[in-house]
Amino acid sequence: MTIVLREIEEPDNQIIGEIVQSSLASKGLALKGTAYYDPYLFKLFDVYQRGNAKYWVLEKDGQVIGGGGVGPFNSHKDIGELQKLYIIDSQQGHGYAHLIMKKILEFANLHYSQLYIETFASLDKANNLYKKYGFKEIDQSLEGTEHSACDTWLLKKLSE
Repeated sequence: MTIVLREIEEPDNQIIGEIVQSSLASKGLALKGTAYYDPYLFKLFDVYQRGNAKYWVLEKDGQVIGGGGVGPFNSHKDIGELQKLYIIDSQQGHGYAHLIMKKILEFANLHYSQLYIETFASLDKANNLYKKYGFKEIDQSLEGTEHSACDTWLLKKLSE
C-alpha cells in the first residue's frame, strides 16, 4: 500500500469536486449554502494558487481518496479557514484525515493566527477530529461566511 499526500494539480479538479459532492450527498447535506454548491468546487487548483492558500490531495495506491486545504477566511487577514477536508466514505476510519490535518496545521501556522471551520453538528467523526486538534466550538459563524447552511463553527488559536 502506497500513500501519497501532495499538492493539488489541475487534473485533480474533477475527482475532488466529485468526492466533496458525494460525501455531502451521502450524509443528506447536498444543500444550498454548503460546499456542494460552491461555484469554484471544480476549479480548486486555480483557487489554491495564492501564497496563503494550499490544498492537498491524498492518494492510496495511485487513486485519489480525499483532500483538504486551507485559505484565507473572507476579509479576516489573520484568520485561515480549514476547507474541504473530505475522505471518500469507504476509506474513512483509517487515519487518513489526520495526515491531511497535520499538513493543514503546519501550513496554517505559517500564515494565520487562528483557523476557522464551518461544519454540521451531525458530522460526529469530523467534529471529533477537529476537537482532537484543539478546535473549540463558537456560538455563531464569523462575519462573511459563504456557507450559510452550516450549524456548527469552530476556531483554533495557532502558534501561541
